[in-house]
Amino acid sequence: MPLDSRPVGRRERNKQEKLERITAAARDLFAERGVDEVTTQEIADQADIGTGTLFLYAKTKGELLLLVQNSTYADALAQGRSAAESIPDVLDAVMAIIRPVVECNRKQVDNGRTYLREIVFGDPEEPHHRDALALTVQTEKAIADVLQRDGRTTAGDAATLAHVVSAIMFVSMAATINIEKPVGDIVQEIRDQVRVLLPR
Repeated sequence: MPLDSRPVGRRERNKQEKLERITAAARDLFAERGVDEVTTQEIADQADIGTGTLFLYAKTKGELLLLVQNSTYADALAQGRSAAESIPDVLDAVMAIIRPVVECNRKQVDNGRTYLREIVFGDPEEPHHRDALALTVQTEKAIADVLQRDGRTTAGDAATLAHVVSAIMFVSMAATINIEKPVGDIVQEIRDQVRVLLPR
């Protein structure tokens, strides 16, 4: 019998159910008060589990934030990729990928900035961190694919440009000077920088 057709066992279902409760509790509490104002004990209580069990799924609040934000980042990236497919202009298509990522990162500014810090400085061996890094790679790949549409940009140059665009996006979202800026201003700041990078 192929592995895919085997029914999921009770133990695995219980693990998945606990993970869903933890994720929902962390998402609600982080959205309501911000990651810095929430304790792991509060998350465990809301998820109706012990703190020891919580730490089996995520060792720190940073890892819990990664767990929560990764799913919204993945949804935003999928939305951006889909939008970019029907946009012929390269700059507009790149920005179609970037905008939903910025929007999801700015829903709760402190959480978004902490998430970016965790991606950059977190433990790459930790599974939620690995997932976040994979999302950044997927973002760069989506941007690189758009940059190669015209046939003038090589795959290597497109990958390098996409990496620079990703860095611009990260710095613009994380910069202290931009804390109070609305999404539109941050997107415009990114667009202005990306525009001068793209081949003409």
